[in-house]
Amino acid sequence: MLEELLRRNRHWSARRNAEQPGYFEGLAALQAPEFFWIGCSDSRVPANVVSGLAPGEVFVHRNVANVVHSSDMNLLSSLEFAVDTLGVRQIIVCGHYGCGGVRAATETLPQGQADHGLADHWLEPIRRIARGAAEELGRMNDPETRRDRIAELNVVEGVGRVAETPILRRAWARGQDVRIHGLIYGLKDGLLRNLDCTVEGPAGTGEVQA
Repeated sequence: MLEELLRRNRHWSARRNAEQPGYFEGLAALQAPEFFWIGCSDSRVPANVVSGLAPGEVFVHRNVANVVHSSDMNLLSSLEFAVDTLGVRQIIVCGHYGCGGVRAATETLPQGQADHGLADHWLEPIRRIARGAAEELGRMNDPETRRDRIAELNVVEGVGRVAETPILRRAWARGQDVRIHGLIYGLKDGLLRNLDCTVEGPAGTGEVQA
């Protein structure tokens, strides 16, 4: 399998060079992405592919269920580098329908015991979101519809949490034009949907709409 992966890489590299001579030299010389993408680790939702962006156009952080933890040093260091060093102007928090992390967070397990190892700790914010939206979710009879709504609310929550970081507050204080958007991806149709929860600066901080 590894040899097959390397063969595909050689084929891709050769094809790319033939289509656009000097492509890799230019890419190696400069990284200037417009977007910072916070997405799910799910192999079916690669940022470049679903957004139609080329390598070099999007700086990416991915984790299980695209959770924005305020203590996640991996995410925060990536965010800081994207904003302070790369100067990205658009931050995207992107979830997806049919998310396995959301499913794991909301499963009813026998006698309530944890069954997903460390993931049960990681996914705690999603369980909290589900508890907070219990009334709305209770009106939905279909379990898949409920989980998809939780996936949307998780994105909205993530946008708000990014906006509250000292990283973004400092950027806005020095006049940097950075916007945070919430998107959701449909595995069944391949489409990205805008959840209309954009935060555009200090005036919008904390005013995220679901």
